[in-house]
Amino acid sequence: MIKTKSGLRAVAIFETVKGFLVLTAALYLFMIFHQEVEVVAGQVSRPGAFDPFRDFPNVSKILFQNMNDDRLHFLVFLAVLYSSMRFIEAYGLWFGKRWAEWFALVSGSVYLPIELYELAKGFSWLKIGLLTINLLIVLYMIIVLMRGRFSLIKESSSM
Repeated sequence: MIKTKSGLRAVAIFETVKGFLVLTAALYLFMIFHQEVEVVAGQVSRPGAFDPFRDFPNVSKILFQNMNDDRLHFLVFLAVLYSSMRFIEAYGLWFGKRWAEWFALVSGSVYLPIELYELAKGFSWLKIGLLTINLLIVLYMIIVLMRGRFSLIKESSSM
């Protein structure tokens, strides 16, 4: 079994990467907003190009439909808030803070029903991968929290 500190640091790195990806996507949207949306969408969706919306086409419709400055600023604000939460969680996990373990469990569990719903709407390997990774993290955090709880009980009963 993975040592707790190494496992928590692996989850912390994963959370940091998620935070940077969301922040980068938000900044990208912010930068391209004032460009011609059709031109940008055409460049992104040409064959062989990286297409972040390929598996989630509704995301692009939601993001670009009736977009204005206020909505864009709100999306960027949400992305910064989400990224900040991921970075704070990563910091806490990296340094083995108990609150971060609980935060990782709760935040990971919140996404499981959404990921299952998205998978039920249509199969893709990306959806399977995201669900699997998130499920493994949630299960790992349960193990870490239970192990910590049992060690506290053991320590208090031996006193």
